[in-house]
This record gives sequence, C-alpha cells and structure tokens, in this order.
Amino acid sequence: MSEITTRKNNIKTHKDLDVWKKSMDLVEEVYRLTKGFPDSEKYGLINQARRCAVSIPSNIAEGSARNTNKETVQFCYIALGSLSELETQLLIAERLGYCEKIDALDNLVEIRRMLLGLIKYLKSKQSK
Repeated sequence: MSEITTRKNNIKTHKDLDVWKKSMDLVEEVYRLTKGFPDSEKYGLINQARRCAVSIPSNIAEGSARNTNKETVQFCYIALGSLSELETQLLIAERLGYCEKIDALDNLVEIRRMLLGLIKYLKSKQSK
C-alpha cells in the first residue's frame, strides 16, 4: 500500500494532504479569475485553464489511491505538469491584459514546492 494512504502518518485519504487542499483552493481561484475573461476565450484560455486547474487535485487524489509509491509519484508528476501548464496560461492571460497581477501565481509556486517535497518523500520511501 502507498505510504501516502497509511494511517501511520495520520493521512487516511488525499483529502488529508495539504497539497490537495491548496490545489482545491487554486481551482476556485482560477474559476473566479477566468469569469472575467472575454467571452471570446470561452473555448480557449478559460476552458484550458480550468481543465488544468481541476487536473491538479484530481491527479493528486488518483495517485494517493494507488498501491505503490512509484504509482503515486507518477500521478504527482502529472499534477506538476498540469500546474506548469496552468502557470503558462495565466501568464498569457496577464500578457493579453485579461487580468492584472495574478495572485494565483503565488499559490502555484507554493503548490509546486509542496508537490516536489511530496515526490521527494515518496521516492525516499521507494528506495528502502
């Protein structure tokens, strides 16, 4: 069983992970932010940014339900990829003037740090 889902560490499900909680907050933030984008971006940046944002906690959740740390790490990397993609889309929106300074970018940095820490921890458990 994956280290992330054991009771030994008081982590019973993905909902107990701070990185999952923060990424859920990010989803809400992205939905609020993209509400103000032009209608012409409905099938462009709005849709893409929202899908990426939703993908982050979804992959953390799916990974935490896997049987091995190796599988969990793989899904964390997928979440990390979605995070980078979202960051790019938000920077594009900023450049196009759809929004001013985006507070979500600060949250992205924190979530990236947390995900990398989780990956490092899980990888250390794999080698034992």
